[in-house]
Amino acid sequence: MTTRTEAPELAARPVGTAEAVRHVAPELLDIGSPGDVAPADARELTRVLLKRLATLEEGTREYSYVRSTLVEINLSLVRYVIRRFDSHREPQEDLLQVGAVGLIKAIDRFDPEREAEFSTFAIPTVLGEIRRHFRDTTWAVHVPRRLQELRITLAKAQDHLTLQLDRAPTVAELAHHLGLTEEEVIEGLTAANAHTTGSLDHGSAEDDESPSPLADRLGQEDAALLLAENVVALKPLIAKLPERERLLLSLRFTDELTQSQIGARLGLSQMHVSRLLTRTLKKLRDGLNAG
Repeated sequence: MTTRTEAPELAARPVGTAEAVRHVAPELLDIGSPGDVAPADARELTRVLLKRLATLEEGTREYSYVRSTLVEINLSLVRYVIRRFDSHREPQEDLLQVGAVGLIKAIDRFDPEREAEFSTFAIPTVLGEIRRHFRDTTWAVHVPRRLQELRITLAKAQDHLTLQLDRAPTVAELAHHLGLTEEEVIEGLTAANAHTTGSLDHGSAEDDESPSPLADRLGQEDAALLLAENVVALKPLIAKLPERERLLLSLRFTDELTQSQIGARLGLSQMHVSRLLTRTLKKLRDGLNAG
């Protein structure tokens, strides 16, 4: 096996990971690319390389080669773990990257002197890293860490009590089982709703042939919004009208007088009032269209 004093010689060579493995573990020369190593050979190679890694100085090129090789050899452990999360919407490539971070942590923390199987240490570490990723980054709405952890606790308690009671547990039963107050349980259940959200573009499950987006079933456009915009746009146009035309509008649409009543008050015929209103309204309409 390569000794530590040979590390500078190895570091000076422009070698790839596979060649570094051969220099580090010459007794495994028959093994090809680390990513294609059979499970039995991977365990043996991992054992040898972990012991070798413990003798190297962190930051050297040889240390990086050995560490990278260990990651490549054991990526199958990460893939094994992420199969548990097939039901999640998270892309598998993202989970693989998160799991690889957990694998690197396991490599850095593993003590080869204990003679324990590396996989028994690495799998819980990778699993914990992925669960931490879900806990911290996949909530649709940010909630305090306390409530994120309470959601997990409540989910486990609900599963346990459902099997025990043969029905869904009540808030009081959950509170008693967990030693919490009912208010804390309700808070945790409410926070769980923030974990995932539905898309407004999601189709209706009731009509598979022509699903309509959820947004189309939630309501409709408020016509009063357009009215409010028109009122705002009309104000400067009305302010430019002659005083008599403004008075006509006020009597007709504010006081809600009929044309005959307006004519009697202003000493005009109903026909004259009608013509004046028609002309004034056309002027305002043209002003809105021009804007």
